[in-house]
Amino acid sequence: MKKSEIPKWGNYLRRIWRERFANSLSKEEQDEIWVDDFLWHICSWEKVSCLKKEKAITAFLQQKKPKCTIFYQFNDDAFLLEHADTLSINDLPYIQDNMDYNDLYVMDWKGKWTFVMTHEPECGPYFIQIN
Repeated sequence: MKKSEIPKWGNYLRRIWRERFANSLSKEEQDEIWVDDFLWHICSWEKVSCLKKEKAITAFLQQKKPKCTIFYQFNDDAFLLEHADTLSINDLPYIQDNMDYNDLYVMDWKGKWTFVMTHEPECGPYFIQIN
């Protein structure tokens, strides 16, 4: 697996994520569930079809990962992973005690799927797949 830092890509990747995975919601619907604060609210508010908890983890582990990105809710640090089929949950740069790094998004390079780990133990992880 090849991991490269892509500094300052966080804002760009959050925008792409929102366009891909929250595009079925109007701006008003997104505002009602505070998507500006947390992208993953589309899952916790059940506005999109997604897998949760163990099913989400299983789906994530089963995905082919030729190229994917990792980014955060409150930090512009991001990573590009290539040849990451063996990527596991324990490999993810998730830091539970640091607000900047504890809402983590993994997104397929083509935007076909995403895996989300949140700072709230009762929420997530989540997995969304687009056909």
